[in-house]
Amino acid sequence: MQNIPSVDLRDFLSDDPKRKQKFVNEIGSAFENIGFVALKGHFLDDQLVDELYGEIRNFFALPIETKHKYEIPGIGGQRGYVSFGKEHAKGRKEGDLKEFWHFGQYVDAASRWASEYPDNVEVTELPRFNVVGKDAYQKLEKTGVYVLRALALHLGLDEFYFDNYAKEGNSILRPIHYPPITSEPENAIRAAAHGDINLITLLMGAQGRGLQVQNHNGDWIDAIAEDDELVINVGDMLSRHTNNKLKSTIHQVVNPPRELWGTSRYSIPFFMHPVSDMRLDCLENCIDEENPKKYEDITAGEFLYERLVELGLIKK
Repeated sequence: MQNIPSVDLRDFLSDDPKRKQKFVNEIGSAFENIGFVALKGHFLDDQLVDELYGEIRNFFALPIETKHKYEIPGIGGQRGYVSFGKEHAKGRKEGDLKEFWHFGQYVDAASRWASEYPDNVEVTELPRFNVVGKDAYQKLEKTGVYVLRALALHLGLDEFYFDNYAKEGNSILRPIHYPPITSEPENAIRAAAHGDINLITLLMGAQGRGLQVQNHNGDWIDAIAEDDELVINVGDMLSRHTNNKLKSTIHQVVNPPRELWGTSRYSIPFFMHPVSDMRLDCLENCIDEENPKKYEDITAGEFLYERLVELGLIKK
């Protein structure tokens, strides 16, 4: 496969059973074959997208001393600011050429998860930053719930199988700034080849070259979305839970041509996580003689902790 397939969530949301099944078939096939799709018909509107990009540009343009105020020690970068070069891909020591922000789940005080999730960090210099971030977070989460419902049907599960795991899940919205490149990078790129940790990732900002996906022949394919599309991919948790039936695809963000080194790149992935006590044990209907069980039993929380250590965000 040389292209990222495009699907339309409005097919799944329609009252037409044939259109709904068409979406299930298309996204299921794409996630079995390459692990990525471009999605139209999501819940973000142009005004929200424009305002979100404006707010994140304003934040990353703040003085570095101001941004460092929002880097919270002791939480593995799960909320607030993470400074340039701090995160690296699994198995690499070179830090990625990026800085980013984390918005996390919004729960009320009565939630069983209120004590587990760190509070979101308020940026006092930008009064709209947190308001717009929360709106985008919740619109992307709503989109992701419907994508997971389609995948549940594709897997032969109840349509709402993932709902209780995704509700109040440990999801993260990560605005990323890849700053201009000012000198020859030594063995580092904007985001080294990696698979995502979570169930699915919904990505804003794949409208230009940079994001590349590795197909099963080992070739790198440019993943370029239309203006009204999100790029969605399978994460390692979902791949593990389905015994690799749905594939978590390796991807990277490469450095631009030298003539574009002076430009910034912004992208905004929403990493959809379940609640931490979801079991990621391989689904029985994804195991057979040809596909024996590939993974040990583990919870989502245990798996996330392991990976944050591997990425350098938690020090053991």
